[in-house]
Amino acid sequence: MSKDDKPKVLRDTDDEARSQARELIVTARFAAIAVIDPETGYPNSSRVLTATDGASQPVILASRLAAHTKALLALPRCSLLFGEPGKGDPLAWPRISLQCDALPVAADDPERPHLRARFLRRHPKAALYVDFPDFLFFRLRPVAASLNGGFGRAYALQREDFDLPEGLTALSWEAENQIVDSTESLAEMPAGFRIASFEPDCIVIVSKEQTRRINRPKHLT
Repeated sequence: MSKDDKPKVLRDTDDEARSQARELIVTARFAAIAVIDPETGYPNSSRVLTATDGASQPVILASRLAAHTKALLALPRCSLLFGEPGKGDPLAWPRISLQCDALPVAADDPERPHLRARFLRRHPKAALYVDFPDFLFFRLRPVAASLNGGFGRAYALQREDFDLPEGLTALSWEAENQIVDSTESLAEMPAGFRIASFEPDCIVIVSKEQTRRINRPKHLT
């Protein structure tokens, strides 16, 4: 095999890879977050609960007392690792590492009620502290990512790979709330699950232990 015939480490990013990247993000309950400590310049990692905005991009709720929050406010860049291992080799399971710009959501931002509702549908216990004055939401806007979709399936994604595919649009928060209220007993929803969010290409449902993605019924697409 010549130098030019060596197998490529990275595959060309295609729609299947983009879809898998979105699925790893929208079905996640939590992620590992890495930030730069503004005092030492060294990376610092933690675990955060996650949800998504209407465009399937990550959202976190963080206390201003947390080290990662202070770091994000000082240097608004971070990395998020999504993907839960199952049985066997943990490196055999899909995962995605996102490089993101962290955008704090002001208390009077008109989108905050929407983000709050979506976050609480996924994490009901956060109702105990979501409105404390020292807690704030961050939108985490991906600028690049490394996707490992399984053995031999590595991809490098760019910011534009996280744009919504043509023909898909985000619902307004009013429309989403109305639909959730009227479709809590979808025929496709397993017992014990409830709706967490409507994504542009799917519905995310959650139980006490699991998060799943199901296709939207035709009348809701």
